[in-house]
Formats: sequence, C-alpha cells, structure tokens
Amino acid sequence: MDKVRLLLFEHNRLLREGLAALLNNQPDLEVVAAFGDSENAVQKVREWNAQVVLLDPGLRQVVEQVKQESPEIKLIVMDLFPAQAEIVYFIKAGVCGFILKDANIDDFLRTIRSVAAGANVLPPPMATSLFSQIAEQAVREGKAELIEAVRMTKREREIIQLIAEGLSNKEIAQKLNLATYTVKSHVHNILEKLALHTRLQVASYAHTKETFENQPRQYS
Repeated sequence: MDKVRLLLFEHNRLLREGLAALLNNQPDLEVVAAFGDSENAVQKVREWNAQVVLLDPGLRQVVEQVKQESPEIKLIVMDLFPAQAEIVYFIKAGVCGFILKDANIDDFLRTIRSVAAGANVLPPPMATSLFSQIAEQAVREGKAELIEAVRMTKREREIIQLIAEGLSNKEIAQKLNLATYTVKSHVHNILEKLALHTRLQVASYAHTKETFENQPRQYS
C-alpha cells in the first residue's frame, strides 16, 4: 500500500513530535518531514514530494505560497478556533480541511484520510454559520446577480449538490452511475465556470446560491 505523504508545520515542538509519532504509527500515513517554522515552505513541499500539508493557523503565508506555487497540494489547518473570519479566509486561500482544537484522534485521522482522498472537510459545528455568513456577504456585496447568472448543465448542478453534501468523486460516480474520470471532468468544468479552486469553495457556492434563491428578490 502506498502511504499518504504528509508534511507537518507546527511551532510547538512537543506537539509537532507527538503528531509525527502518532501519524507514523498509521499503516497508510507517513510524515516525511516536520518543521517548526515556515521558512522556505514551498521549497520544502516540493523537495519532500508531500501530498498533504498540515499546519497551524499562525502560518497563513504558507497557505498562500503553497497554493500559488503548487495548487495540487492539499492543505489542512490544525488547532483552529471556530472563528468565521479565519475559516472564510482559509477557504478562499484554498485549504481543503480543518481540524478543531478539541478534535479526538479518530476525527483527526479521518480528516486527513478524507482530504487525501479528495474530499473537503469542514467540522459540522462550523458549517451552518460559515455558509450563512458567506451567503449573506455575497448578497450584501451585490454578488447575487453574478451567482444567479452562472449557467450549469443539469448534470453539473447534480454534482455541485453532491459536493455540497460532502461526497467524494468516487461516491458521486457510484451515486450517478458514472465513471470516476467523467465526474472529475465535470468537477473541472464546474471549477472553471465558477472561477474557483477547491471543492470546498464549490460547496460554499452551493450553499450561497441556495440561500439567495430562498430570499425575497431585491433586484429588478
């Protein structure tokens, strides 16, 4: 079995070493390197050929640098308090998953495996308030007309809804009786049409659009 290659950025040495030991005890995960600072972060990601990068929320610049230089890398923010502004920032920056400060080991490992498999993970306590905020902000800033104007095929709308429900490409393929590569192609087209970069952003779009459609129209 090929192990998922993880790169860890964590300021706290005790936590960093403990997490590395925990993850390396898993049969399908491997921490290829762990660092206490973000110096040369992009270069380190390239050198260690990491698939998933875990980092604490104080390393914002790492998120921006890595997603700009290596958009295929999956990022997980750890030790995050449920502050909406922070979550919104990280979603827009391209983060794929979040692990709360009080997460248990099972949730921690499940999040890593889900993100590595292509899913986007937002802890349930954050989801409703986050998506509500994004929707309200979109309408407030006059973006509702733009949201409504994006035209999707029936199949693309189905896939957007399933992404919003948290399904992976493989699960969507099984549900719609499609080949996985066909779903990947649809997801690529959806991202292109919406000018988005991650599935989590697609999910937030779906919730935003649903909220807008359920509100009284204020546009002529």
